[in-house]
Amino acid sequence: MLTEALLCLTMNIYHEARGEPLAGRLAVGLVTMNRVESSRFPNTVCGVVQQGKHWKGHPVRNKCNFSWYCDGKPDLPKDNKAWSEAVTLSYRIQNGLVTDFTDGATHYHASWMKPWWSSAYIEVGRIGSHIFYR
Repeated sequence: MLTEALLCLTMNIYHEARGEPLAGRLAVGLVTMNRVESSRFPNTVCGVVQQGKHWKGHPVRNKCNFSWYCDGKPDLPKDNKAWSEAVTLSYRIQNGLVTDFTDGATHYHASWMKPWWSSAYIEVGRIGSHIFYR
């Protein structure tokens, strides 16, 4: 049985990075946890994952920190293998079994994008199709 925090972390890794290499999936999970540890973000995993604009208790489409959370698509995982791997990675990250190789990254985006905020942070690396920042 997954705790609420483990479920939120697993959902984030699954939806944000299931097609990425192992290091990319781990990095997305580490970014999530780095945000939890930062005073600039909510102090819970679910708070970080669900952060964004809400209206009447529902996320506003395309106004969330993690795009999958408010893209209007169903969130039920369909790829059982990717889901199982995300559960394992989430457990390892949450229990301190993965060293933060992202150098404290709190942000990332797809390499084909250039978000307005990217110049305000220090790029720490590229993994798969994502660029990571702290």
